[in-house]
Amino acid sequence: MAVIENSKVAIVGAGSVGTAIAYACLIRGSARTIALYDVNRPKVEAEVLDLQHGALFTGSSQIIGGADPEVVAGAHLVVITAGAKQDPGQTRIDLAGTNVRILEQMLPVLMEHAPNAVYVLVTNPCDVLTVAAQQITGLPEERVMASGTVLDTSRLRQLLATRAGVAPNSVHADIVGEHGDTEFALWSQARIGPVPILDWAPSPTASDQSPFSHRELDEITDRVRNAAYAVIEGKGATNYAIGVSATRIIEAVLRDENAVLPVSIVHRGHHGIDGVALSLPSIVNAKGVSRVLDVRMSAHEERQLHSSADALRKVQQDLAI
Repeated sequence: MAVIENSKVAIVGAGSVGTAIAYACLIRGSARTIALYDVNRPKVEAEVLDLQHGALFTGSSQIIGGADPEVVAGAHLVVITAGAKQDPGQTRIDLAGTNVRILEQMLPVLMEHAPNAVYVLVTNPCDVLTVAAQQITGLPEERVMASGTVLDTSRLRQLLATRAGVAPNSVHADIVGEHGDTEFALWSQARIGPVPILDWAPSPTASDQSPFSHRELDEITDRVRNAAYAVIEGKGATNYAIGVSATRIIEAVLRDENAVLPVSIVHRGHHGIDGVALSLPSIVNAKGVSRVLDVRMSAHEERQLHSSADALRKVQQDLAI
């Protein structure tokens, strides 16, 4: 399969995350057509107008949108950001239940207009919602994915790069598992360039000249795990980083890149996990997820992965999905 010509991405939800994704796609020229859909007509029309006004300074992308689901017709990829936000005192299970019900109403309509699309879930809890979305649509697992730990991995690599004094794209390390409290770093496979993380001798430009320790790596993982809470505490929501990280997934699909990204799909036997969606490094292309990589893990990491799967399975059982 080749790069998709006249590509179209549809973004569902004109809130802070949906509009950040649309803006990132516009700036990067990710798709020929960017469609923004939301049931709030005044809001989505205003957002589309604002994006259109900047199109002169970007590329050849066309921005359309509105409150009619017809705007998603023919999309090659549909990104779902719509859903309820977590209220104070509301449990994650309550939030998941609310957003599953929203998907039950929304997905049949989207499927009617974009039956051949790859679907990407960004709405949280994205792993649980991916299982629900795959069940609701009946699509093959490879065509329904969540943004998963792509953003968490970016956070990890940025922290490691700053500490080591190298560029983030020279850091090869992944966060896997749940996009949430049970996620963890695959330290056994982490490298800076070709050098294992614990063997790295910091460069003269690094602020800290000491080597990495196991304790420091655990602290970095905790910082990644809690990064969203820090942003939310200060500004109320995360939107810019998820905007560009979701756009990275969009480009991998629309450009048929065969990019390795830690997205989340429903697993059928990977590392002994079945019927649960969580993130593992996977090859992403125009088909969606063409393959989940067989990643070598330490015994401790295998236990962490299964603990993450168990936590997600418990939520699914509570929601009867």
